[in-house]
Amino acid sequence: MKARPYKRSQKSGFVQGLGLTLLLAAAAKCLSLIPFLNIMGQLVIAIILGMVWRAVFGVPVKAAGGVSFSSKKCLRFGIILLGMRLNLGDIVRAGPGVFVIALLHITVTLLVVYGLAKWLKVDRKLGMLTACGTAICGAAAVVAIAPQVDAGDEETAISAAIVAILGTMFTLAYILLYPILGLTPEGYGVFSGGTLHEIAHVIAAAAPGGESAVDLAVVVKLTRVAMLVPVALLVGAWMQRKTPRRSRQEDQGETARSGIVGTIPWFIFGFLLMSGINTWGIVPPQAASMIVTAAYLLIAMAMAGLGLGVDFSAFRKLGIRPFWAALLGSLVLSGLGLVTVHLFGFA
Repeated sequence: MKARPYKRSQKSGFVQGLGLTLLLAAAAKCLSLIPFLNIMGQLVIAIILGMVWRAVFGVPVKAAGGVSFSSKKCLRFGIILLGMRLNLGDIVRAGPGVFVIALLHITVTLLVVYGLAKWLKVDRKLGMLTACGTAICGAAAVVAIAPQVDAGDEETAISAAIVAILGTMFTLAYILLYPILGLTPEGYGVFSGGTLHEIAHVIAAAAPGGESAVDLAVVVKLTRVAMLVPVALLVGAWMQRKTPRRSRQEDQGETARSGIVGTIPWFIFGFLLMSGINTWGIVPPQAASMIVTAAYLLIAMAMAGLGLGVDFSAFRKLGIRPFWAALLGSLVLSGLGLVTVHLFGFA
């Protein structure tokens, strides 16, 4: 009988934490509709709101369970539903050039950012998360790769924040540079989609080039998103080989897994399944759009939860060196993007 008030307190605390992340995610969605802030996008704003909330109001200890649920469970379900945005047919129709560009950009950026992070003596997990976020698809890539490298919430949140800030900076720079780049609308679309991090960044940056630029930019961007699955598997396998078995057991608190099977997160299969459903047109377009909106809400709740777990002092302490690695890597990616656009005849 005496345990019931404690259980009720636990339950109310869980609901409080979950509700807080939902509130921040909804606020981020509203703010993302405001001019200029729409460049940042819902996910970027959500993680910043989480960090600001923690700094100003703090986070009740009893709410930790709900916040943790958002940053882990809601995240995985959000990534699954996000697969509904990916139409594999559009990627095939875009031609092999787009696929080669995406593969080249991801490979070079991963190597450059991770190499720079290692040179700057950044923690290995933090460096890999930052590299994947820069190379593939921003915060969504960071949180999808995090389980593969056994990263903690703080490392995940810092990496996501770094990529989000840089993506916004480069989006503004692209918009200002568009008139002097001398690219066709199609070329500018390929350039934007092949080098920027978040979908929101890509759409905002490509807008000056018109509808044709935006359409092609999204296709190129989603081609990079599609490569999240194989990259996650490869990164997971590589990191497991680099991490001693005993260390994995200590980090996870369970029997270490080995081999490629142990590196496959279950939600990756869900992402692929939803992509297949969307590709085959099983779900009507309007329903698919609603599912994608729900996916972004769940991922924004996860971003808010991650932001609530990081204070600005931790970001200043751990985030400066990976920020410089990601910045230099992003500059390399932008330069490579201009070269490949001309090389493959899109300019």
